[in-house]
Amino acid sequence: MKAIVFDLDGTLLDTLEDLADATNWALRRNGLPVRRLDEVRQFVGNGVHRLIERAVPEGTAADLLERTFADFKSYYVVHCQDKTHLYPGIAEMLQTLKAHGYRLAIVSNKLQAGVDELYDRYFCDTVEVAIGERAGIQRKPAPDMVQAALNALGVEASEAIYVGDSDVDLQTARNSGLSCISVLWGFRDRDFLIAHGATQLVERPEEVIAYL
Repeated sequence: MKAIVFDLDGTLLDTLEDLADATNWALRRNGLPVRRLDEVRQFVGNGVHRLIERAVPEGTAADLLERTFADFKSYYVVHCQDKTHLYPGIAEMLQTLKAHGYRLAIVSNKLQAGVDELYDRYFCDTVEVAIGERAGIQRKPAPDMVQAALNALGVEASEAIYVGDSDVDLQTARNSGLSCISVLWGFRDRDFLIAHGATQLVERPEEVIAYL
């Protein structure tokens, strides 16, 4: 095993409060009802456009949905680091993995601008590649982001493993031909992950090192 591909939100970073704040700011700006934090937790994972699709009331007109999405993006790019933070033990895990010679990458359905900003702050010393949502590449669970990361690292799928916190990550790993480690500190609980096919679960970042 030469490389580890990580999901971002819910795996390396706790981004939930900033995502919820941006969602509710956009909803309020457009006269729509706001959402609870636990609701936003269930909405994330398939990209921010899908997050807004789930957050607006059912039957919302397409033009209003798109205005709300545009407002979300403009707010989130500025405020994506207000409350976001690394989960405990993540920095140490990444440093240890790098010291042991593993190549590290991030793939995220977050917009590339947000990924870039968070990468520069938290991961530029340990992670080599960080790929977010952008034109010309399909979002997870399609395998495109993972393949792009592996190509950038010069690593084959048979030489890599995936680490994530959601059903989308499990699907992404399967579609990419990678085994998956599912983390239990993120946005989905044990029962949910097992119901969606998780077989290797870890409760603490140091367990990822032990598994490898």
